[in-house]
Amino acid sequence: MLIPLKNYLAEQGQVSLADLAKHFKSSPDALRGMLAHWVRKGRVCKETLGCNKGCASCPPEQTEIYRWLGPRAAQPGQIPLCQLA
Repeated sequence: MLIPLKNYLAEQGQVSLADLAKHFKSSPDALRGMLAHWVRKGRVCKETLGCNKGCASCPPEQTEIYRWLGPRAAQPGQIPLCQLA
């Protein structure tokens, strides 16, 4: 499941933990373990965003954002740069 997770993050750019859990039909804790692998490799960074309401009642899964730092996935119709050489 690490590769599908990597591919999804590369396509989306940044995704909340709640959205990842919904997409992969998995628990946030299980995904955190897999995301930690990509964080250790320097491909993903974890950001915590506030909801600007000031009440601190938002679930942490919604404010926990993961951003892909590696190369972007090729979009449909685009030629990956590695194939241009």
